[in-house]
Amino acid sequence: MKITGVRTFLVDPGSHKHWLFVKVETADGLHGWGECYTQPDRERAIETLVQSLGRYLIGRSPFDVKHFTYTAYTDLGSKRGSMDLYCAISGLEHALWDIVGKATGQPVYNLLGGAFRSRIRVYANGWAGDKDPPAVAAQARGVVDRGFTALKFDPFPGPWRAYIDRKDEDAAVARVQAVRDAVGPDVEILVEVHRRLSPQHAIRVARRMEPCRPFWFEEPVSVRDLGGLLQAKQAISLPVVTGEEIYTKAEFHEVIGRRAADILNPDVANCGGILELREIAAMAEAHHIAVSPHNYNSTTIALAATLHAAAGMPNFLITEYFVNFEEAGRDIARPAFRVEQGYLDLPTTPGLGIDLDEAALGRRPYREAPLRRLRRPEDE
Repeated sequence: MKITGVRTFLVDPGSHKHWLFVKVETADGLHGWGECYTQPDRERAIETLVQSLGRYLIGRSPFDVKHFTYTAYTDLGSKRGSMDLYCAISGLEHALWDIVGKATGQPVYNLLGGAFRSRIRVYANGWAGDKDPPAVAAQARGVVDRGFTALKFDPFPGPWRAYIDRKDEDAAVARVQAVRDAVGPDVEILVEVHRRLSPQHAIRVARRMEPCRPFWFEEPVSVRDLGGLLQAKQAISLPVVTGEEIYTKAEFHEVIGRRAADILNPDVANCGGILELREIAAMAEAHHIAVSPHNYNSTTIALAATLHAAAGMPNFLITEYFVNFEEAGRDIARPAFRVEQGYLDLPTTPGLGIDLDEAALGRRPYREAPLRRLRRPEDE
């Protein structure tokens, strides 16, 4: 079996973020789908990298997944990594596994050691569209009414700055308290910090939020300041999460070795792909570190890739599901995933267990987004 073509689809789901899908085709008629993580104003660059890497897949076997990802970084990338490159590699890697699963008649997780569980727990994100505590509380209650037992949101006012004043700190704590009061004691609240704070502020805010019993405190300090993250983790009694801003085993190695987090959240659509995510998780498992994959992607291909990667992880905890992407995902996916009481069942059909409707993709073409509001010196 040889690869004959690689195509990209840059899709507008009707939100502030585009989705980038890749379709790998073979001479045997089988095809595979993958998805690349995107960020606003960077999606075109990532698409170009997919197309560039795809040229080197033509004529190769889709079964040589590991060899492709290794050479993409080592030979084509000259060991000079970047988020954009890892996004491109990840999407292509998903598509190769999809083909291999279809060719062997097996769901991908069966090719990676089989399933450790039959369903995957998810938490809701993308639901908190308001900063007013009563309004956020009402939105949280609505998510719980849909059956979710865990939800995540960023309670901090913008923009992202390492040093925040007492007013912003008070606002963040008030929002978390309002959500706890709304959802009761049994629903898990996951606090997102987006790696914005200095250690001193992260520690102080976390201690103030502890009575609200958050499930975790995500990225309190950027992992690029590993010493600062360690300082925060050692002073915070809440479980600390990190990982969405780093990629591949090489970048997770020191984080795991120094136990800089209780939970890691690599993203299958930018960390290097399904196998890379499994290998990161295996490294973490030996250090009693849990894994909760990040998934700021569509509720289609990247979610499917996450399910297959997480299926066989003994140290898997929970993964991310964006409720605001659900409608567009159902429009393009065949079949669409459905959350039941906070869980997704594992796909059982060969490959990733999901296909995309190209006609539906075509109805959602790329659109250049308006300029985002970036602060100027006079705004600081």
